[in-house]
Amino acid sequence: MNAKIRPKLVFSRCLGFEACRYNGQIISDEFVEKLKPFVDCVVFCPEADIGMGIPRDPVRIVMENEVPVLYQPASDKRWTEQMNKYCAETLDGLGSVDGFLLKSRSPSCGFKDTKIYMGFDSSSGHKKGPGFFGGAVSKAFPGHP
Repeated sequence: MNAKIRPKLVFSRCLGFEACRYNGQIISDEFVEKLKPFVDCVVFCPEADIGMGIPRDPVRIVMENEVPVLYQPASDKRWTEQMNKYCAETLDGLGSVDGFLLKSRSPSCGFKDTKIYMGFDSSSGHKKGPGFFGGAVSKAFPGHP
């Protein structure tokens, strides 16, 4: 008898699973809804999981001495250490997965299209790059979709 093999996919929790975005909202995603019955879903919200709360003041990635910092302008708080620890521990314990579907442009989940500010003043300009979790995923699971 053939058992059905279900792919194990990792999702950003805000993509149709829970209202956990910075503004307390959820993103309805038709593609994710169509996938859910056919895959084993593993969901994460790195920002909520490290204790930022829901809703929360937005965070951004800021370069400081050529090192990315996860910064929350409204509170003047840095979340870099907590996020780096979360990424390492979460991905080390994840096991085998088949792919990822993460929120684009997110300072935590974005893969390559997140704004990275060149300084703490938003007028300092920006470039595009990975968010903390999305970047860690790319390093820990190279070649995964």
